[in-house]
Amino acid sequence: MTPYRMPYPVPGVIWASLPLPTLLIDQGTMILEANPAAETFLNTSQKSLIGQPVFDRLSIEAPMEEALLRVRANQSPLNINDVEVTTGERPPVQCTIHLAPMHDNPGIVMLILSPRELADRLGRSLGAKTAARSAIGMAEMLAHEIKNPLAGISGAAQLLSMNLAPEDQEMTDLIVEETRRIVKLLEQVEQFGNLRPPDRKPTNLHDALDRARKSALVGFAAHMTIVEDYDPSLPPTFADSDQLMQVFLNLIKNAAEACRTGGTIRLHTFYDLSLRLRRKDGPSAALPLNVEIIDDGPGIPPDIAANIFEPFVSGRENGTGLGLALVSKIITDHEGWITVDSTPGRTVFRVSLPMAPREKKKESR
Repeated sequence: MTPYRMPYPVPGVIWASLPLPTLLIDQGTMILEANPAAETFLNTSQKSLIGQPVFDRLSIEAPMEEALLRVRANQSPLNINDVEVTTGERPPVQCTIHLAPMHDNPGIVMLILSPRELADRLGRSLGAKTAARSAIGMAEMLAHEIKNPLAGISGAAQLLSMNLAPEDQEMTDLIVEETRRIVKLLEQVEQFGNLRPPDRKPTNLHDALDRARKSALVGFAAHMTIVEDYDPSLPPTFADSDQLMQVFLNLIKNAAEACRTGGTIRLHTFYDLSLRLRRKDGPSAALPLNVEIIDDGPGIPPDIAANIFEPFVSGRENGTGLGLALVSKIITDHEGWITVDSTPGRTVFRVSLPMAPREKKKESR
């Protein structure tokens, strides 16, 4: 048998650029190589993975040893669809597993994990964007038509209360209070629809996070502990700093309201090159700058989790359902991506954004 060549494969840049977690497995079950996406998925370095039994690192609900034998015997690829994969440090993820023999080293097998969550979340993101446009467009028209009659109702109730005995004013006061509440909601809808295009400039993510954190701690998050876990080496993103601050403020508010009796919110930033999204003009773009807002609250109700970024979907009794929809809209306008993972005791909102373009050096004369 041809001896294993180091490094493998050649050229290394292709291996490093693969967007899916990929491992090379020797003639048994030991890991020979792990690409950067696999390091991220397994939350450990390539150095600590090499030489480890693959099924000590990955728990896969499928007869994997039998599958490896078939791939080596037949020297042909094999796909295993919709199996649960976990690393022991994260909830199970539905994946399609691709196994392929390396033809110049027949005993060596390439294992590629294709998480379904990526495709599902992208689909939900696009669906939420479409739903937002249609729902908000309708709501804007209704808001304009409803606000004027509400003002008349509120005024009439106030005039009526002037001629009533104090014990009879309770009902008119309720009418005025409820009309004001509805007007406030309609103004939020109009604000959502009239959001200006982002004025994008190189922006420090941590500055926007700090502004949101300080504002939250003196208001709605005063009962919470907010922990900063930043990667200080992150380069600038390309964003509207005010809109980005609004995104983080809304996400922190969502976390604080979920933890009514107190708790901890962790603000975590990190760099991850594995995520790429296709732009409107065709080519894909990397979204390596990641911000996670993590809380230890009760989690998102399962019946609304898949639609949490759609307008008017809320897990709170008196919630408008516009806060997270606004977050999704702003991130989409910034060519970014937002996802959520939620289980009881841990909810993680992740915002992924592009880097700011490099400034072109002025040519010297």
